[in-house]
Amino acid sequence: MDEQQQRVKDWMARYGLGTDPQARMLDLSSEVGELAKEVLKSTAYGTKPFTPTASLEEELGDCLFSLLCLSQCLGLEGEAALGKALEKYEKRFAERGTIGHRT
Repeated sequence: MDEQQQRVKDWMARYGLGTDPQARMLDLSSEVGELAKEVLKSTAYGTKPFTPTASLEEELGDCLFSLLCLSQCLGLEGEAALGKALEKYEKRFAERGTIGHRT
């Protein structure tokens, strides 16, 4: 288990935040929505070029925290899952020149 996921696991245990994966998924969805809103606000809803803000970094951190909480509830290691995803995308890019699914 990587260091950050262990920190989240310990924090969850310390504050009694163990819950079911469904609740964690809803929390993650909520946090991603807040991140999206900050991106929209940072561009004045698409009328200005994107400029990162302190709020954006905070919302991204909230998303990462929620994602690691979900990983913990699912019994998965975030770093291992990311490694597998990167390998998959490397293979797709090498084969197709894109990381997207076939259309």
